[in-house]
Amino acid sequence: MSSLTTIGFDADDTLWQNEQFFRMTEDRFVALLGAHGEAAEISGRLLEAEKRNLGFYGFGIKGFVLSMIETAIEVTKGQVSAAVIGEILAAGREMAAHPVETLPHARETLAALAGDYRLVLITKGDLFDQERKLAQSGLGDFFDAVEIVSDKKPATYDRVFARHGDGAGRAMMVGNSLKSDILPALEAGSWAVHVPHELTWALEHAEEPVGHGRYRVIPDLGPLRGLIEQLAR
Repeated sequence: MSSLTTIGFDADDTLWQNEQFFRMTEDRFVALLGAHGEAAEISGRLLEAEKRNLGFYGFGIKGFVLSMIETAIEVTKGQVSAAVIGEILAAGREMAAHPVETLPHARETLAALAGDYRLVLITKGDLFDQERKLAQSGLGDFFDAVEIVSDKKPATYDRVFARHGDGAGRAMMVGNSLKSDILPALEAGSWAVHVPHELTWALEHAEEPVGHGRYRVIPDLGPLRGLIEQLAR
């Protein structure tokens, strides 16, 4: 651990709230279509649409809105009204305009680590929305580099940590998603620190790598600096 030089941070639900706004919008969407099916059924249809559309629209609000529209067409058998489509579009605009809410200890932890390590923000999603959230968060100045990627795979971490650090073996990834932040970073050879969030999108669930030598879990970002110091002893 004494050779650690670079720390990558996920953004959504690691540094600031994100999933809660998707859940609130989904509840609103399900209510709009309440006459056409049970809530669980409509939510399930929406999740399937999101899964199908990831390869076309990627991650983020725009893909979510398009998946809601597609689901509305499906569950109403093509009879969805223009008014409902308008409500869906309005909900998406509200999500994109929502103020950023940073999570506990995000600022103080980044401030404590900046200067001692190269900090890299590694986030996936819509470029415009992620840039907006980073700017509004006030956390941008702590980072030596920002990478907004289409997906997070082992090759992603290999490339990013080689470009902005000394390779994956001398890097650590910190995030809330086992599927995107933890498992591919470990496969690339990095350390990985899981910071669970109470809300995690179903498509980000994965099996925890219990027993892996480079895997750690902390309840929030507060203990991160202490964990790094402990591992370096």
